[in-house]
Amino acid sequence: MQQSELNDRVSERHDRAWEVNTLENEKGRWNVYLGLCKGCGLCVEKCPVKVIEWSKELGFMGTPSVRARMDGCIVCGICQTVCPDAAIHVEKKGKGAPPEAVPVS
Repeated sequence: MQQSELNDRVSERHDRAWEVNTLENEKGRWNVYLGLCKGCGLCVEKCPVKVIEWSKELGFMGTPSVRARMDGCIVCGICQTVCPDAAIHVEKKGKGAPPEAVPVS
């Protein structure tokens, strides 16, 4: 394999690390970064309302990534907390949501 080919593959892999699938409901937003999800299943196991399931999309190790069924998601953030690879990011809306970041001037 030539160096230019290798560089292209590394660049493609790096770009994929930040590819995100975002799902949303009235309570908040659920994001999974496919390039970080290794398909360990901890989030599936720990979800208190059992709405996280296996996706048809593959994570970075070629294993299935995860997705949330937003019709039942309570946006509690437990999945984000237990994910060892920071592949899930949960954003709450409305009451109980953290304040918006404000730029310092």
